Amino acid sequence: MTARDTMRRRRRTLPAAAVGAALIAMTTTGCMRASDYKDDLAGSAPSHGVQAGCTPIKSGKKPYIAIISKGFQQQYWQAVYKGAKKQAKKEGARITFNGPATESDVEGQINMLKTALAKKPDALGFAALDSKASAPMMKQLQQNKTPVIAFDSGVDSPVPLTTAATDNKAAAAAAAKNLAERIHYKGTVGLVIHDQTSVSGIQRRDGFVEWMKKHAPKVKLLTPQYGGGDVSKSANITKAMLAAHPHLAGIYGSNEGSAGGVVQGAKESGNKKVVIVGFDSGGAQLDAIRSGLEAGAITQNPIAIGEKTVSAAIKALHCKPLPKTIDTGFYWYDKTNMGSAKIKPLLYR
Repeated sequence: MTARDTMRRRRRTLPAAAVGAALIAMTTTGCMRASDYKDDLAGSAPSHGVQAGCTPIKSGKKPYIAIISKGFQQQYWQAVYKGAKKQAKKEGARITFNGPATESDVEGQINMLKTALAKKPDALGFAALDSKASAPMMKQLQQNKTPVIAFDSGVDSPVPLTTAATDNKAAAAAAAKNLAERIHYKGTVGLVIHDQTSVSGIQRRDGFVEWMKKHAPKVKLLTPQYGGGDVSKSANITKAMLAAHPHLAGIYGSNEGSAGGVVQGAKESGNKKVVIVGFDSGGAQLDAIRSGLEAGAITQNPIAIGEKTVSAAIKALHCKPLPKTIDTGFYWYDKTNMGSAKIKPLLYR
C-alpha cells in the first residue's frame, strides 16, 4: 500500500473567518492536512536544511538506516515498518526496525537507541518516547554527522533534519470537532491520553483541548488522564471516569491503546450512551465503530510515515535539502466510510 495521490494534493490556506466553517464542512472525500487548520492551530512553517558538513554517501554503498520507534507490538507500528521496508527495497537500502514492548518504556527505548548507535548507522529514524531522555544521544549523532529523521511523534530537538508525521494538533482538532457535533456542543467530556512526554501525546491533548475551548465553550473538559497507551490501564481509567461522572457525554482516546481501553472500559461499565472518539485503528476500535459503541476515529497513514522516513534519510545521505516537516495527512472515519477505497487500506486490525 502506498500514500494516496490525495495526500499529496496542493495545500490550502483558509482565512481566519472561514476556519470554523471549514472544520464543520470537512468530509472524508479528501485527506486532511495541517494547512486546513492554519489559523486555529500553530503549524510548522516550511524551511529547508541539509546536515551541517554533509558529505554525500559513497556511490555504490548500500545505506544502513536504523529505525527506532515508540513501540513494536501494536499493529500501527507494524504498518509503519511495512512502509519503511517497502521504501528501503525501492531505494536499495538496509534497515533495522526496533521499538520497546510498551509505549511507556522510556529506558528500554533509550537502550535500543544506544545499541543502534554502536552499530554506526548511516542515518537514524527516530520517534522519541521522551525527547529529554534522548537529548545526549541526539547531540552525539549530530557530532558524528549522522542524519536523524524524526517520525510519528518526532523529537523535541533541533537535531532531526525533518519530521515525517501526521500533524497531531490538527488531527486532534478534527477529533474534537466530530465529538462536539455528536454531543450537540454541550456536556462533559473526558480525555484518555497515551502520555504527556512525547510530542504526539502533548499535541493530541492540546489540539483537542484548544479546539473545544475555542469552538465548543459549553463543553466541560475533565482533567486529562494518562494510560501510557496501555489498553488495560486506559480501561481502568475509563471505568473510574464513568463511575465518577455517570452522565459523561463523551470520551476521547488519543491512540490505538488508549481508544481500545476506552472502548473496553465503557463496555465493562455497561455504558452505551457515552460518545467515544478515538485515534488510529486496531481490531477493538474497528469492531466498536461497526457496532456503534464508538462513533469514529482519526486514522493516520502509517505506511506513508514509514515510506517518507526512509525516503528522507536517503535524501539526507545525498545532501539534498529537506522540508522541516513532511505532513503525511489524516482522515476521519466512521462506519459510513470505513470501507471506502481511500480509507480501508489505512485501517489495520
